[in-house]
Amino acid sequence: MGSLRRKGHGMTSPVQQQDPAHPAHFSRRSVVTGALAVAAGAALPLLPAGRAHAAAGPEIASCATWGARPASEAVVILANRPERIIVHHTATLNVTDYSQQRAYALARAIQTYHMDAQGWIDTGQHFTVSRGAFLLEGRHNSLAELRTGTRQVRAAHCVGQNTVSIGIENEGTYMTEEPPTAQFAALADLCAHICRQYGLPASEIYGHRDFNSTSCPGDRLYALLPTLRENVATRLGSPLTQPVQDPIQDLIDKATTHSLNPLPEYLPAGLLP
Repeated sequence: MGSLRRKGHGMTSPVQQQDPAHPAHFSRRSVVTGALAVAAGAALPLLPAGRAHAAAGPEIASCATWGARPASEAVVILANRPERIIVHHTATLNVTDYSQQRAYALARAIQTYHMDAQGWIDTGQHFTVSRGAFLLEGRHNSLAELRTGTRQVRAAHCVGQNTVSIGIENEGTYMTEEPPTAQFAALADLCAHICRQYGLPASEIYGHRDFNSTSCPGDRLYALLPTLRENVATRLGSPLTQPVQDPIQDLIDKATTHSLNPLPEYLPAGLLP
């Protein structure tokens, strides 16, 4: 793994047992591009029921709405609030199908890969933003805990950060292209809602590569994170402040070097059309 570029991790109180995160030998684009072909053929009715309407918050399609299968075991609810938000990209094709049906199929495909190929108990991230700007719950109970604003679900989206952060996947590959304007705005809306619910400042928004040796969330989306923080701060109506720096971080950065992994994060070919 690469160097940790941000703060350390807080202590947590899991209510249930740790879920496994077995290493897999698949590329991201290859397993989600086969579950979507299957998912598209078994698409569920696109009903508005089940989409959460939080006060002053965006609509988020729940697991029940997009047709999630049950987690293989109870997800872990932690007694702590998250300390930050971590932004990812799915490393899938930059499709021009911006439909709700595509968004739901993507969510099912990601869950299929995470559970069947990675051996995880459920979807790894807390939330997903489709290229069509649809917001979806990822791991079960993430939406319910966001509503409470006091606890979080333990996830599997960023090594070392799964008990202290909220993970958001953005559909697409953003190494050389920027996300669609509507998708980026939806991401800002979601981040602002999460910050509001958990009392986080907009400065506590990071990219996956800030903590692990990876190219995620892509060079272009990562370069947009300062803009994302500014947009979120504007939505919150508060000034953008700098995060508290770890006093030994410079020593760690100087002592540790790594090259970013250029390979896709997950979602192998065949799971998505």
